[in-house]
Amino acid sequence: MLDVKMEKALNDQIVAEMYSAYLYLSMAAYYDGEGLSGFARWMRAQFGEEQVHALKMFAYVGERGGRVRLGAIDAPPSDWSSPLEVFEQTLAHEQMVTGLINKLVDLALELSDHATDNFLRWFVTEQVEEEDTADSIRQQLKLIGDNGQGLLMLDRELGTRVYTPPADSDRN
Repeated sequence: MLDVKMEKALNDQIVAEMYSAYLYLSMAAYYDGEGLSGFARWMRAQFGEEQVHALKMFAYVGERGGRVRLGAIDAPPSDWSSPLEVFEQTLAHEQMVTGLINKLVDLALELSDHATDNFLRWFVTEQVEEEDTADSIRQQLKLIGDNGQGLLMLDRELGTRVYTPPADSDRN
């Protein structure tokens, strides 16, 4: 059975994960508007991944006898000054999510909730990957600068990303 504090914290994180999905969908719309379909595809894949993260937590709360209580999702920004600014915000956002996950782990340890601590370890590892990927693309955009050809090459590369939800994503 989940402690009441942990249940609330996980419910808050479900909302944060859904906001992440919503943010990345907004970024996809920005890139579509800029004619960068590869960047847009990458962000739509990220949107799907964040939804699966929320669903994993949704299922976990239920498995532990808790009750999911969904909250409002804030509207994300919709305008950026450049593709680089989008990935600067992406990295900052992922760093913020890492902090939220770390606080969940801290709470699980404080409550001696070893099952939740174990469950959250997947998210800890996932956040290392999320930050590294966002930073790598941000660094490439910094190197590209105002080089349109470089931007189009990166757009083509990012457009190859395919997100395949886990086979049990309807349960996650």
